[in-house]
Amino acid sequence: MIAHTTLPVTDYHRSKAFYGKALAPLGYRNNMEFGDSAGFNDGKNTDFWIAKKQSVLPLHLAFEVRSEAQVKAFHAAALSAGGKDNGGPGYRDYWPGYYAAFVHDPDGHNIEAVWYDYSKGG
Repeated sequence: MIAHTTLPVTDYHRSKAFYGKALAPLGYRNNMEFGDSAGFNDGKNTDFWIAKKQSVLPLHLAFEVRSEAQVKAFHAAALSAGGKDNGGPGYRDYWPGYYAAFVHDPDGHNIEAVWYDYSKGG
């Protein structure tokens, strides 16, 4: 089980603002800060961090959510926070019931919110 992860970012303040808005619909709040690192708590753990680095290699990170509505809320919030659409909310062909949305954050990381709709047979 992963306890926490850190995503490298080039513009700390811009990314902190982006993630503060984009992850709010998922229940995340910025609750810790150490220099140019910020931790986000989902009500249970501070399991997502960002940290300033000179350069980054974009990667993919998915957040599991509890409903279709949260996927939609994440996508809307991330776009309004300056993210770029990389696939709006909808079912994917990965397997039955895989409902997700994707955005690129300010550094080009592919950030996903996914809900597993088990009523679809996934």
